[in-house]
Amino acid sequence: MWLLLAFVVVPLIEIGLFIQVGGWLTLWPTLAIVLATGIIGTVLVRRQGLRVLGELRSSMSQMRDPLSPLAHGAMILFAGALLLTPGFFTDTVGFLLMIPQLRQKIITAIAARVTVVSASSTTSARAPRDDIIDAEYVDVSENDAPDTPKNNRPSGWTEH
Repeated sequence: MWLLLAFVVVPLIEIGLFIQVGGWLTLWPTLAIVLATGIIGTVLVRRQGLRVLGELRSSMSQMRDPLSPLAHGAMILFAGALLLTPGFFTDTVGFLLMIPQLRQKIITAIAARVTVVSASSTTSARAPRDDIIDAEYVDVSENDAPDTPKNNRPSGWTEH
């Protein structure tokens, strides 16, 4: 439901903002602003993305939890998609997501709503396991099949 609402409300907001800003600044300055925000957004996404990638490599090499750099990277990727989308509202949200402190607050708020459940196996070598099935089997290979016809011709029941 929320996704459908976003696909309806966001374009309406963008159309309204384009009409307002275009009426105030005229066509060419409005288009220049949209183009400039796309270029500036691309530069910011690349710079911050490389920084977060370095943090991710560092946390992996030091055997630390990579969750924070991964979450920042995902939010930077989302911000980049918003900044490349033409519009003033999406550009504003995209630029806000480029602020590391705001991203951290969003990550903290989301993490507070997530419950992590871990599962582990404590089965020892002496304890019986429930996932073992004891069965007998007979190996049947193609060479030993008793119903193999002597010739490889069709049975003929479909011939006219």
